[in-house]
Amino acid sequence: MWDYSDKVKEHFFQPRNAGVLEGANGIGDVGSISCGDALRLMLKVEPDTDTILDAHFQTFGCGSAIASSSALTEMIKGKTLDEALKVSNQDIADYLDGLPPEKMHCSVMGREALQAAVANYRGEVWSDDHEEGALVCKCFAIDAVLIEETIRANNLSSVQDVTNYTKAGGGCSSCHEGIEEILVKVMTERGDSFKPGAQPKEEVAAPAGLTNLQRIRKIEAVLEMVRPQLKRDGGDIELVDVDGKTIYVNMTGACAGCQMEALTLQGIQQKLMEELKEFIKIVPTKVSSLTRAMKG
Repeated sequence: MWDYSDKVKEHFFQPRNAGVLEGANGIGDVGSISCGDALRLMLKVEPDTDTILDAHFQTFGCGSAIASSSALTEMIKGKTLDEALKVSNQDIADYLDGLPPEKMHCSVMGREALQAAVANYRGEVWSDDHEEGALVCKCFAIDAVLIEETIRANNLSSVQDVTNYTKAGGGCSSCHEGIEEILVKVMTERGDSFKPGAQPKEEVAAPAGLTNLQRIRKIEAVLEMVRPQLKRDGGDIELVDVDGKTIYVNMTGACAGCQMEALTLQGIQQKLMEELKEFIKIVPTKVSSLTRAMKG
């Protein structure tokens, strides 16, 4: 489990301003349920002064997403729109006494929801897909513009940093080369040099002293946790092999070839990264248990 601050736990278990805000005149929607996180931020703004009188949220996501949304609503109430727009994702994390690096994307999502809600109030068009930017991460629909802006704003220096803050690269990993190209560009401009394999900002170390057997048991424990839900839908998952940071699994039954297979694997991969506290990749195979037994 991640090391959450007491304030994060407080805002998760007792979120402020959750639910629909009656009379809201500024609404911002970001993220998507298919990507694992979605947030609606609702503002009630005094037209004469542009002061935020109230703010509520609805969030589909993890505990950090709920806590970040709760914190944001508390931070912006009483501010003018221009003052509120100065709140950064790092300000949200600081308000919560810090977020695990792997959960910083939750504070970024809150920042974007605020921008969207203010734009909605002002009658402006705002989009979180940055249509002018090339799509880099297809798994989570993250484009080059958002990645570059986040790298600049948070002084990021590794691919895992970018994944922590935006989720880009946290799925199939095929976009890592594209992320590296953006890192090289931004870091060169600020006088730094990109080093492949560099440690992420404020990286949380993997549990020390784990043997290969202990690591495999942790992986199997996560699979056991998700297995009942898969079986209810007529499917299952089995561990095939572990090769460094790549974990091979076999989807069986109704899960094999299902349209939701990729999304299911993304969710399992996220759970595995949370448990192992390291960046891993989960890869589906078509190797059956019988085939493996015959090869053995």
